Amino acid sequence: MAGSWWMCCRRLKGGFTTSGLTETLRCFSGQSAYSSASPTARPSWSSAPGKERPLFPAQIHSKALNLNPSLLRHRSSSLYPTLRYCGCRTMHSDAKLRDPFTLAQKDLTSLYDDIKKELFVAKTELKYLCDYYFDGRGKAIRPIIVILMARAMNIHSNRAGDLLPGQRTIAMISEMIHTASLVHDDVIDGSDERRGKKSINDVWGERKAILAGDFILSAATMALARIGNSAVVKVVSQVIEDLVRGEFMQLGSKENENERFKHYLEKTYKKTASLMAHSCKAVSILVNSDPEVHEIAYQYGKNVGIAFQLVDDVLDFTSGAEQLGKPAAADLKLGLATGPVLFACQQFPELHAMIMRRFSSKGDVDRAWQYVLQSDGVQQTTYLARRYCEEAIRQISRLRPSPERDALIRLTEIVLSRDK
Repeated sequence: MAGSWWMCCRRLKGGFTTSGLTETLRCFSGQSAYSSASPTARPSWSSAPGKERPLFPAQIHSKALNLNPSLLRHRSSSLYPTLRYCGCRTMHSDAKLRDPFTLAQKDLTSLYDDIKKELFVAKTELKYLCDYYFDGRGKAIRPIIVILMARAMNIHSNRAGDLLPGQRTIAMISEMIHTASLVHDDVIDGSDERRGKKSINDVWGERKAILAGDFILSAATMALARIGNSAVVKVVSQVIEDLVRGEFMQLGSKENENERFKHYLEKTYKKTASLMAHSCKAVSILVNSDPEVHEIAYQYGKNVGIAFQLVDDVLDFTSGAEQLGKPAAADLKLGLATGPVLFACQQFPELHAMIMRRFSSKGDVDRAWQYVLQSDGVQQTTYLARRYCEEAIRQISRLRPSPERDALIRLTEIVLSRDK
């Protein structure tokens, strides 16, 4: 009894091009597909002519993720008319990809020290709580993406590659908002471990943890206000709204299995991808007035963000607690049905009842774990993450070539291959 979204994911795995666009869009959204596609494909910096443009999950779920419908259409115009379009699978085979961590290291070096300066307070205990996670032990993936995007946008806009002060502040803010959300998440989930050490709520209690998270958010908003750009303030403020809405979505579930996957992807966008997407868009606004360029930055961040969370959901089943820095099977224990579980439902329908009772009955977590590992849920989720990364590559490849742009392409490979 396969749901319609499941059949479409199977069709995705089997491979297809724009000739099946109408059927597939109806399959995912129940709506008519756009029919005004231009015969001219969107160009890209790298060339592999003759490839038809594939359909990506980010486009399929455009309604759920509030995407611009125009992105579903081919376009006859480009940022640079001399370029030719290529398919993402063959993109940048000849590009000299740069290491994103090396390129961003210069600006990352003092990032955490600057954050601690923003969090300066006279009360020793509050300061220690706020500094607890800013010890440089995190992945820092968000500020790395923002730094690289800012530099790539500067070069694309015919400026020097160095960060503007406001762009660097946005990189700092992205890590502050993310960390505050982790502090609050640990309280909601009752987690006792984060980044390989005891969580703030486990050490100091829930009340102080909540206050520490609130204080980090307040410091981030003050730093945002100092940038002095109303458009940037509006864009970054959307992140906080999305985080709250995403958390509420996570508290609920959909009875209809065809709606459940869309609900999962939208929640994933709001809780994880929105921060990356809007931070990337914000740094582009500071250097370029073209809305199309802003959309490129946003789309890259959104697609990488969704892929990042999909891989994270896979790692919950494939990596041990020592690698993750948090307990394995944490999502199942919290009653959450992530991508691997939703895909596994098609081979093990008994998972549906477990999902609706949030794996609360004795033995549910262990049985669900086994069902996922016996199914191809992990492989299907990994494949879906790869498709989102392909779309991120397609978007960022529209920018002028630069080491930072190529590093952002390389970053998609790192997102897919990470083990923690």
